[in-house]
Amino acid sequence: MTSFKTLPDYAPEKYHDFSIPENRAAMEKAIAKIRSGFGKKYANIINGKETGAEKYFASVNPGKSSEIIGHFPLATADQAVEAVESAWKAFQTWSKTTPEHRAELLLTAARLMKERRHEFSAMMILEAGKNFAEAEADTAEAIDFMEFYAREALRYAQPSELYQMPGEKDEMFYLPMGVIVVIPPWNFPCAILTGMTVAALVTGNTVVLKPASDTPAIGHMVAELLYEAGFPKAVLNFVSGSGGTIGDTLVAHPKTRMIAFTGSLDVGLRINELASKVQPGQIWLKRIVAELGGKDAIIVNKDADLESAAQGIVASAFGFQGQKCSACSRAIIHRDVYDQVLNRVVELTSKLTVGDAATNPNMGPVSSERAMKTILQYIETGRKEGRLVFGGNRVSEDGYYLAPTIIADVKPDAVIAQEEIFGPVLAVIKAENFDHALEIANGTKYGLTGAVYSADPQILQRAKDEFFVGNLYLNRKCTGAMVGSHPFGGFNMSGTDSKAGGKDYLLLFLQAKSVATKL
Repeated sequence: MTSFKTLPDYAPEKYHDFSIPENRAAMEKAIAKIRSGFGKKYANIINGKETGAEKYFASVNPGKSSEIIGHFPLATADQAVEAVESAWKAFQTWSKTTPEHRAELLLTAARLMKERRHEFSAMMILEAGKNFAEAEADTAEAIDFMEFYAREALRYAQPSELYQMPGEKDEMFYLPMGVIVVIPPWNFPCAILTGMTVAALVTGNTVVLKPASDTPAIGHMVAELLYEAGFPKAVLNFVSGSGGTIGDTLVAHPKTRMIAFTGSLDVGLRINELASKVQPGQIWLKRIVAELGGKDAIIVNKDADLESAAQGIVASAFGFQGQKCSACSRAIIHRDVYDQVLNRVVELTSKLTVGDAATNPNMGPVSSERAMKTILQYIETGRKEGRLVFGGNRVSEDGYYLAPTIIADVKPDAVIAQEEIFGPVLAVIKAENFDHALEIANGTKYGLTGAVYSADPQILQRAKDEFFVGNLYLNRKCTGAMVGSHPFGGFNMSGTDSKAGGKDYLLLFLQAKSVATKL
């Protein structure tokens, strides 16, 4: 039996180098394997049984919109209710399993994903448009979540240290909560989906998982992996479909105990509002973990390493096509070095390649036609609000490809400096000094990630004290949070600051019971 004391210390997965021919060949082989299974009809998994629906929707390759990944059932509201009811029934027994047993299953799942990591990455390359490195990092993070949370579940199972009142034995232990509805995003369809799902399962809860409609195939792969690892099908119900049809039903159901959501601000606010209304028969206040959007900024002070800053801006702004809640969408540059940094950012961006993710370019397609049209609308707005210095156009008619776009001389209150675009669009803003830069950086309703480049220790200390974000990076890019090292979650409208991948996270899926026994 797995023991908290005998497990090796956690360490994050190492990445493959795809400049090495054998690594690239292994990924290409995995892509071919995943592609060979395209077009099949998938099923929902409710109460341990596969079930279809009257209507299906297609998951498509955003880099080649004529290519169908698979067909997924549009679950009905009745099926959503059945999923919650079956999860509630399964909770009565699953909640009584030991943390050691659940952790063992999770470690088995981590091992299985390690063995097939290229296949999970290949599915994201084809379904989400990630290049090799971005897909690899997503899969590695999913593995890290499983390894880390298995250890954390065992840690929370240890006796709590309490002051012992004279004449008493005083204890506190942690209990699972019930049915948890997991609604993950499309942009990290393996890592975040896996992290939220296994956090719920390893703490003794049961799950209804509704994958993002743009990336249901990777979600189905994760569910099948967890079943193979030994998690009973009854404790993990998988339902695909429209958020408006089944999402509201799942959130509002009186037997839903908690909702774990990562996605847009608008949907998060809708979930928060729905979950706060007590339904007939509901006997608890629902708990919500909501990780929402960002309008993240990198500040470059006049004394910074300008080359490092420019590279960090480009990597943060255009990695995975800017489709990260942590992406740098604002570069705030001290006036003394503004032109120099801007010119270098443009130069570096001009070298980025855009194309089919399966060929491993720097940038693949954006997630959908819907997203592409929205981003192009923001670019048109940006043309009026600043000076377009690079990009601004669609690259190909076959797939949803956009050029990386840089708009300079943007005012801090401009639309493209305030609203989350979620695409490869960078607003460059001039700051008079560091005070002004901080004012601009903090001048949005979000507070997720940020970075500051400076050689001055006093400036960096001020950033620690005054830059109001949940994840701050000094002299490095503002993307790439690592499980166990950078607990992730933001302030203000960026969500509930859940700190995924940190030692506080599993506590969100547990409730503490205090017991005092008179001796």
